[in-house]
Amino acid sequence: MSGGADAELAGWMARFYADPLGFVLFAYPWDSDPALQIVELQAVYQNRFNCRYGPDLWACEFLDQLGAEVRRRRFDGVHAVDAVRMAVASGHGIGKSAITAWLVNWIMSTRPFAKGIVTANTCEQLAGKTWAEICKWSKKSVTAHWWIIRSGKGAMKICHVDHPESWLVSAQTCREENAEAFAGLHAADSTAFYIFDEASAIPDAIAEVAEGGLTDGEPMFFKFGNPTRNSGDFHRCFHGMRHRWLTRQIDSRRVAITNKAQIQQWIDDYGEDSDFVKIRVRGVFPSLSSKQFIATADADAAYGRPLRLDQFDFAPKILTCDPAWEGDDQLIIALRQGLLFKILNVIPKNDNDIHIANILARHEDEQRADAVFVDAGYGTGIVSAGGTLGRDWTLVWFGGAAADPGCLNKRAEMWKQMRDWLKSGGCIPEDRELYADLISPETVPRMDGKIQLESKRDMKKRRLPSPNKADALALSFAYPVFKKSAGIRPPERRGQPIGHDPFERF
Repeated sequence: MSGGADAELAGWMARFYADPLGFVLFAYPWDSDPALQIVELQAVYQNRFNCRYGPDLWACEFLDQLGAEVRRRRFDGVHAVDAVRMAVASGHGIGKSAITAWLVNWIMSTRPFAKGIVTANTCEQLAGKTWAEICKWSKKSVTAHWWIIRSGKGAMKICHVDHPESWLVSAQTCREENAEAFAGLHAADSTAFYIFDEASAIPDAIAEVAEGGLTDGEPMFFKFGNPTRNSGDFHRCFHGMRHRWLTRQIDSRRVAITNKAQIQQWIDDYGEDSDFVKIRVRGVFPSLSSKQFIATADADAAYGRPLRLDQFDFAPKILTCDPAWEGDDQLIIALRQGLLFKILNVIPKNDNDIHIANILARHEDEQRADAVFVDAGYGTGIVSAGGTLGRDWTLVWFGGAAADPGCLNKRAEMWKQMRDWLKSGGCIPEDRELYADLISPETVPRMDGKIQLESKRDMKKRRLPSPNKADALALSFAYPVFKKSAGIRPPERRGQPIGHDPFERF
């Protein structure tokens, strides 16, 4: 291409700075390449761009929304703007890899000295699908001659022919030990961007480091994937951090390019409300992901569930205390009475056992509690201090022996009873931290089939907080409890406690 033609092309790219859909329809040979003539554009887009073929409707809407976000920020090349954060959860076959390629080409072609990183859940996905798709579309792009395109393993990179070190995008594996490769991606006068493909399976540590590259210029972060897990960074984009992200959940049945016959087979075989169809067709997070112990549907049903007084006031009041595990954890004091559970006090980690014991004693008196259970892990000092106050509190060893032969330890047994309580009508307060605590722990597969929950340390490795609020609820199932006013002598707690059944009268 001659210098004059190249200058004219650069002018066109400048026009598409805030119009990614316009770029996509301009940059690729939709109407002349039979391989691209799969989807006919909606009439509104045909009239707008004078183009018959193009992306599917969901992709057009996504790209239009992205353009609107760019225009709203009005980056001037000097003053940093808020990052554009967009996440798409979807079923299979909607063209996620293709839109990843279009985003790469649009940013690189319209923003001199842009810098980007692309990753995926596995090396095979990254090299064989995501990066392969990026290379395919880059070679079809009207700006293809601007780039050096490399696809060799270990050297997957697209860089500008004249500025290979400062205007580039590269592929990086998402192994957690490779997290530092995602740091320092800054472009103060341009755009630094990250694209995660199959984002549900990318370690949280990678996303955490990538966030550090969104502090200057006009940063952008895109995540695509099947919603396979009810925890982790991708899940938080749609839940706990949804106020920071523009999100879409795409049903494969609504997309023109998907295999409708295959989709219908899945629905016939598994059912529309099955987790298989939710993940692979509807783009909805599952009720219970593969290792998740407590189903999201059970936590949803219990969240703020209304109760009548007669549904719980007959039951004993069980006060629990789950001390803070590490410096960033919280000490929780809670109360369960039959089907009702509530948090009474949340205290930052505090090593003054006498102070905590006095707080716990006050709650015991105010609630007229029938029993007080304290996690023995960090609660022995609290119980000892309570003894000097004349209190008879019970230490509960989470790692102790379980009465239930199907559970590895006391912790698994209590969580199992808590899970059954949720299924049977238990009510939890509208507390997002408690909700997240309940659905976050995963099971550990065992040859003997016993229930084992992952350790708090393993949860920390997944960038999840210690589930203190859920543990405070689980503690209430440690041993059988009877109302003091009922005049019933509780059975001795030797080895095989059966646990209080709050539903017996029903």
